[in-house]
Amino acid sequence: MIEAYRFGRMQIDDGTYTADVLVFPDRVKSDWWRLEGHKLSVEDLDEVLQAKPEILVVGTGYYGLLKVLPETAAHLQREGIRVIAEKTGDAYHTFNELSKAKRVVGAFHLTC
Repeated sequence: MIEAYRFGRMQIDDGTYTADVLVFPDRVKSDWWRLEGHKLSVEDLDEVLQAKPEILVVGTGYYGLLKVLPETAAHLQREGIRVIAEKTGDAYHTFNELSKAKRVVGAFHLTC
């Protein structure tokens, strides 16, 4: 459960994270980074694809600067993974709500 978010900082269960994170049902991968910074590509999501979630919630940053590339969205759709991309302040609430009933992974950009 994600407890709180503010620019550059996310509280998840008992941990505080100050770098981008992937949140799985059973663990958190800290210091998640992408090949092209503010562009989310398929290569950035190897662990997500292995986890086979029903839904991937992407927190696009405080200002929404992280973009899900069209080819990434198409690839995830072909894999049967629904993608929801929102500014991180909204996305963490969506993640928490959907996690109650679905297998969800979150990919959160914590800054811009």
